[in-house]
Amino acid sequence: MSLISRMFGDRRSSVFDPFSIDMFDPFRELGFPGSNSRETSAFANIRVDWKETPEAHVFKADIPGLKKEEVRVEIEEDRVLQISGERNVEKEEKNDTWHRVERSSGKFMRRFRLPENAKMDQVKAAMENGVLTVTVPKEEVKKPDVKSIEITG
Repeated sequence: MSLISRMFGDRRSSVFDPFSIDMFDPFRELGFPGSNSRETSAFANIRVDWKETPEAHVFKADIPGLKKEEVRVEIEEDRVLQISGERNVEKEEKNDTWHRVERSSGKFMRRFRLPENAKMDQVKAAMENGVLTVTVPKEEVKKPDVKSIEITG
């Protein structure tokens, strides 16, 4: 393999994916863990959207392939919402040959400090089609009582 092919990848190696470039990995020949092996990540991150509606703070996390029993949603005393879990590596069979490993595995954790108007005792979580939705209701903002003062003079 030429130096240019090693640095920028051999595009011919992926006939079915014309936009795929397998980048040069200088540690491939040395056999380090994580170099073209089944180990992809010690810490897999998840993507979370946080929106605020007039009634609640709503968090949506993409967690495909996990069951609700594999995910934890916790609230800490200092108004911190924590979403955590673990995505396990798929079992390897001795006769299997992996051509590409892109899905991450490992533990994940995201933490969010909630605002003071969050009702910490009424948090709800649901999971559907690989999307975790955490709803944190908000306390109603009390409008200050306004007292009219008569102007004399």
